[in-house]
Amino acid sequence: MNHSRLVRLAFPVLFVCVGVQAQWLNYHDPSAPKNKDGTINLKAPTPKAPGGKPDLSGVWQHEASTLDEYKRIFGAAYEKESQSALIGMELEVVHKYAYNIFLDRPGPPPLTPAAEAFMKKRAAERNVANVCHGEYGWPILGLLAEPFKIIQTPKVTLILYEIDSTRRQVFTDGRDFPKTFEFPAFLGYSIGRWEGDTFVVESRGFNDRTPLDVLGHPRSENMHITERYHRPDYGHLNIDYTFDDPTFYKEKFTVRINYNLDTENDLFEMFCNENEKDRAHMVK
Repeated sequence: MNHSRLVRLAFPVLFVCVGVQAQWLNYHDPSAPKNKDGTINLKAPTPKAPGGKPDLSGVWQHEASTLDEYKRIFGAAYEKESQSALIGMELEVVHKYAYNIFLDRPGPPPLTPAAEAFMKKRAAERNVANVCHGEYGWPILGLLAEPFKIIQTPKVTLILYEIDSTRRQVFTDGRDFPKTFEFPAFLGYSIGRWEGDTFVVESRGFNDRTPLDVLGHPRSENMHITERYHRPDYGHLNIDYTFDDPTFYKEKFTVRINYNLDTENDLFEMFCNENEKDRAHMVK
């Protein structure tokens, strides 16, 4: 278990202090498929849920971005600064898209003039004294050191993030989106359906208070996100995220993020302000 999960800095100027309590460390699921040597067979067939669809349940951790990738991203700054100073946490536990979701896209991000103005305004208004309940959203919630957990049931799939003990509900009971979103939300409103063996999640009804990455690429209340979950075998999960926001982006864009099953641990409990000591040391 990486000790960096005990303290988290989500953005360069936003500290989040947490209290954690280990839960079921080094727990081994006795039903997990095994190799001949007793290790868990991550290449075993995909488990099935009642009804025959893939079972996405489990604790998932994103694939780590390599330090070579971060050397490419930061260039000379990588050698001059400590790794944690570059984005506020150890690089080896952070996915590169948490820093910049457009890193692998050729050319500049397809920002509209409204998005560029919004980013400048947001940067000017950022308050470093806001210690707790920071501007978290996803995919950032699943791209830092902390894992997330999927619990799949017939009528709702729960996605539990370790960060701030946050949760999403993806409804699969046949409901549609409300005609109007009276309460735009940090995590949006999500409904899901199956297309073959792929779980498709549509999310709308976001507020505009959460950026897509550390650099602050924004989203508006018109953002529509489509996630496509595919579990090719026991130990791996691929998610394609498609972002559609005509207010802030000139075109749709898609990124794929790969996740590995954490077969030995469950989520930690995290509550902000528990033993918080950062606010007194912040520089405005």
